[in-house]
Amino acid sequence: MRKNIFFISFILLVACSSGEHSNSLVNKDFEYKEYVPKSTDRKISRSKYLNQLQGFWLGQCIANWTGLVTEMDKIGNVGEIKTGAFYTRNDWGKPDQPSIWGQGIPSDLSPTIDFVFKNEGEIWGADDDTDIEYIYQELLFSNKTSVLSPQQIKEGWMKHIKAEEENYLWVSNQKAFDLMRGGMLPPETGDPKNNPEFEMIDAQLTTEIFGLFAPARPDVALKMAHLPIQTTARKNSEWISEFYVTMYSLASYVDEKKSMKDKIHWMADEARKHLPNDSYSAKMFDFVKSRYAANIPWEQARDEVYQRYQVEQADGYNMTSQNKYGNGCFAAGINFASSIISLLYGEGDIVNTIEIGTLAGWDSDNPTATWGGMLGFMLGKEGVEKAFNRKFADQFNIHRTRIGFPNKGIDNFLNMATRGVFIVDRVVQEEMGGGVDLEEDVWYVPELK
Repeated sequence: MRKNIFFISFILLVACSSGEHSNSLVNKDFEYKEYVPKSTDRKISRSKYLNQLQGFWLGQCIANWTGLVTEMDKIGNVGEIKTGAFYTRNDWGKPDQPSIWGQGIPSDLSPTIDFVFKNEGEIWGADDDTDIEYIYQELLFSNKTSVLSPQQIKEGWMKHIKAEEENYLWVSNQKAFDLMRGGMLPPETGDPKNNPEFEMIDAQLTTEIFGLFAPARPDVALKMAHLPIQTTARKNSEWISEFYVTMYSLASYVDEKKSMKDKIHWMADEARKHLPNDSYSAKMFDFVKSRYAANIPWEQARDEVYQRYQVEQADGYNMTSQNKYGNGCFAAGINFASSIISLLYGEGDIVNTIEIGTLAGWDSDNPTATWGGMLGFMLGKEGVEKAFNRKFADQFNIHRTRIGFPNKGIDNFLNMATRGVFIVDRVVQEEMGGGVDLEEDVWYVPELK
């Protein structure tokens, strides 16, 4: 059996020499302090969380690569680029159509609109929906911190992102990177006066992982994610990113007795409370939810979103009048509305959610990756495999899109999840004031007051 020793100098799955804490996840570079649990603390299994984090990375990769098949195929008929009617459920399994930049050529990932898998022994490639999150995880771990500084973010971007194309950066991420190269630090790199692309989707796909680093405590997750989000986003794009971070954190708080459908809807309603009521992002959520409640088909809901927000520019969403490339097909707003369609209509079924997200339109790999990752976390690695009735590759090549990592960039989900657990150890102890019990292999997470 092939073994990966990536980051072995930093991470150890060790058993103490005395036999104490055997089979525990122990970070040798972290001081675990004694903690007396309170009756109100939430008790979370670290070993279960390890499996859930593997499910996150697996679910995100499946959804990301599947969504890429239809990325920018269908963005509506407003603006300088016209792509024809949107996809419907009946298009699943049928030939993929060219994207707005495809020059008449469909995706080379799959000739048909279908799932893209990597089999055991193969390697998942990084993409922009996974690689900046991977960098942020490494920065938190290697800097032994829970809250990144402006300098740490800049140094991480400079070290791990190529300056020249193809560097897999677009719109606001690319502008922020250019500003960093010129000497500017976050959060100034996301300030509208410096970054005209601040309303684009970028922060949504780079920061949701912070919700997993603060299980059941969205307040702490938002504190951790604040600067990474503001590196590229403000206003609605910032609030939407915070919505996703909140959802990810609440995945560890939701009542386990609920059905997946009820869990997802409760989490979404809770995250909605964070959106300012007068924002277009809040109104987009409410509009999509109203269409779901009216029991209309998701395709009709998507068509109504297009008409309302891209044609009529309702609720203050004026992206069409800004005359951006592809009518703002990379924008935070329209892709948020699309993502809520796949979330609500998917009803917690990872297969169904990814299919809807892939067919819904616009920047289709982003919403799919977001919900594929979150549902993958909630299901755990084995749950994802059960949902698709198959085994998958567990190796990951961060060097497909990024640079500067050991082992020529080849990692695996177990190692990635282990680093995530060790980050949570620090967050629980230092940011939440809770405790890590290595004997019971649990976190004690104080309730949000």
